[in-house]
Amino acid sequence: RIVRIWNNFYPLAFAFRLLNLKELIDEFPDFPRKGILFRDFGPVLRDPEALESLADGLSAHFSPDDVDLFAGIESRGFILACAMALKHKKGMVLVRKAGKLPGETARASYTVEYGQDAMEIQRHAIAGGQRVMICDDLLATGGTAAAAASLVEEVGGSVAGFLFIIELAGLGGAERIKGYCHESLVEYRAEE
Repeated sequence: RIVRIWNNFYPLAFAFRLLNLKELIDEFPDFPRKGILFRDFGPVLRDPEALESLADGLSAHFSPDDVDLFAGIESRGFILACAMALKHKKGMVLVRKAGKLPGETARASYTVEYGQDAMEIQRHAIAGGQRVMICDDLLATGGTAAAAASLVEEVGGSVAGFLFIIELAGLGGAERIKGYCHESLVEYRAEE
């Protein structure tokens, strides 16, 4: 009960700093291909206070007691998962592009907003029943997130939810992962 009450007020303590996160995100038109507006959170990483606010803001949306591991989706999700794992003294696992991990792996193919891809996770990385919070920088169409969830479950884990820095609302990503909790710090409408 104390955690639930604290979590209701905790986001307010960081609301002012979180408002500035959107101002720090750079925009690059026509990257990685024409017609895509790439939103880069690199400047947030260079600002220690913004990085702390990012970790604190996302932490306000779940209880660390409900998470055993953080999984980072290659490659920007590694940064977020590592920050969250360090903050909460938990472990971290990698969800990588196909062919990048040694040992026995599980593989999932998925569609992203600009093509087709595949990712893998090591089969021994998650013990049966471990609760895994999946982290990535961006939720757009949801293909990457849904594939990561299927991998975590295939190797015996349970998806505790998703954490994103940026969500591009209106592209269907939230629908693709609607069976899971997800949190995003910054939201853009598709037309922005």
